[in-house]
Amino acid sequence: MKLVSFSSDHLTKIGLVTEYGILDLPAVYGLVYGDETVPSWLTSMRSLLSAGEDGMNFVAKLEKEARSFGLDKRLYRSLSATALKPPVPDARKILCVAANYVAHSEEMKMKVPEKPYFFTKFANTLVGHEGEIIIPKSSHQVDYEIELAVVIGKRGKYIDRRKAYDYVAGYTVFNDVSFRDKQFPPGWPQQLNPFGQNWVLGKGLDNAAPCGPYLVTKDEIGSPYPLQLILKVNGEVRQNGSTKDMYFKIDELVEYVSDGLTLEPGDIIATGTPPGVAAAGGGRFLNEGDVVEAEIEKIGLLRNTVVRDRY
Repeated sequence: MKLVSFSSDHLTKIGLVTEYGILDLPAVYGLVYGDETVPSWLTSMRSLLSAGEDGMNFVAKLEKEARSFGLDKRLYRSLSATALKPPVPDARKILCVAANYVAHSEEMKMKVPEKPYFFTKFANTLVGHEGEIIIPKSSHQVDYEIELAVVIGKRGKYIDRRKAYDYVAGYTVFNDVSFRDKQFPPGWPQQLNPFGQNWVLGKGLDNAAPCGPYLVTKDEIGSPYPLQLILKVNGEVRQNGSTKDMYFKIDELVEYVSDGLTLEPGDIIATGTPPGVAAAGGGRFLNEGDVVEAEIEKIGLLRNTVVRDRY
């Protein structure tokens, strides 16, 4: 399944991507059951994921019920004309892995860490397909990083890597937008800086985590290795890599980060980026008006436009 979160009449709804467009699941529910009180499974991706197999079976049932109405315009929405949110707009945890592709580590003159190195982003960073990447007033080095993101589907803690995929609901495209002049303190790393990089301001400013357009369930993807990742800026390829080049694979990441940290449905794990970022390629940072397209094989294309902060 390809699932989306979208806005309609100031409400968040869950939709199913079909060959006819986005199937409005709350609308189907209303027609089938004659009930205006829509269950949370159809208005919150976290709630739907928390329902596990029952939730996905309910979506499949609604899709089947929708067929009896034909191509009723009340049920289907144009993908291009729908305001998509991040697949999980209210994710409680956004966990990102640094330097997880050897070639990217080399271009940034870093070593791949002996164990996965995680940093976090916050809810303010999430923005959906066709949303805006913001150049803040305090940064002139806004960078991009295409990443495969894992969406957690089941609550767990101290997860054995052999069971890690049992906790994965699916995947989405993630762009780890970075503010390099904030991330790297003056003189780093040549001069001694006992606190290292500034991860909060270097990675966590507004709209710094474009995500989407879909949550593609793991059964539709199969093995996530290899999947091709391509990022373009104004049509020019800047990054072109494969998930097979991850140093720490998804099962290792899930095991490591759940060691004392409870993972919950809707949590996001961004798994690292291949080489080609602006910080390592002559300083070709993002500018106002740029269009960034991040595409991952079997998952979809995430498009965002760069704007200056209007706050």
